[in-house]
Order: sequence, then C-alpha cells, then structure tokens
Amino acid sequence: MIKVVLDTNVLVSALLKSDSIPDLLVSLILEKRALLCLTDSIVLEYEEVLAREKFKKLNRQKVAELIARLRSAALWVEPRIRLNAARHDPEDNKFLECALEAQADFLITGNIKHFPPKRFKKTLIVSPAEFLAVMVKVFRL
Repeated sequence: MIKVVLDTNVLVSALLKSDSIPDLLVSLILEKRALLCLTDSIVLEYEEVLAREKFKKLNRQKVAELIARLRSAALWVEPRIRLNAARHDPEDNKFLECALEAQADFLITGNIKHFPPKRFKKTLIVSPAEFLAVMVKVFRL
C-alpha cells in the first residue's frame, strides 16, 4: 500500500473545501487506498491549527470525528532521528521525520517550498494535485 504523510495545510484545505483535491485525498486515506503515517506531534499540530480562531467556522464535531478516523486508520511511528532539513520552517521537520521513520512513499503538501526539493531519502514531496495524478494511474480512478 502507498504510504503518505499529510502536511497540515492539506488537511485544513480538505476541511475548508469539500470536493477539492485535498478532500479527495483524505477520502482515499479513509477508503484505505493509501496509508496515512502519523506521529503524536503531527496529530497535535493538526488539532492546534484547526482549533485556531480563523477556523472557528468549521464544525468542531466534524473536525474531531475526522481526526479520530484518521488516527484509527493510520500507521503510527515514533521517529528515532531528529532532522534539520526543512530550513524554511523548522516545524515542518516533524513531517520529514515521520516520512523517514515510516519509509513513506509521499509527503503531500501545499507548501512545497518549505521542504527539500522533490525528494527526501525515499519519500517524494508532492502537491495534492501531483499525488492525485499518481493515484489516478495506480487505481485508474
């Protein structure tokens, strides 16, 4: 199964706009067509960001239910190596650490510029649209 790490901005976009590419990617994870890789620090960031005032229009129950579903569907890892590869935003290192530990195939982000160019070790760093193009080829969606 394809293993993925989702940057927080992808999850936020999925919740803000139904029927968007990020929303479709979350659906693919929930349908077990891709395996989401998570760490405690990533889930904490998801929860903290989605609790911000600017996202108060989101249905809190829907947000909590989605995070719970993602948590239960995920491959949980505990990174053993701390990185300093995401120099534009050091907070993004947690996603690379998760990808490295899980040997994820893809890190999906709307902020490609925050990460090393295109590949980090085994993990391809792609936009939601680039990942969807891969999934269309794999599953003939």
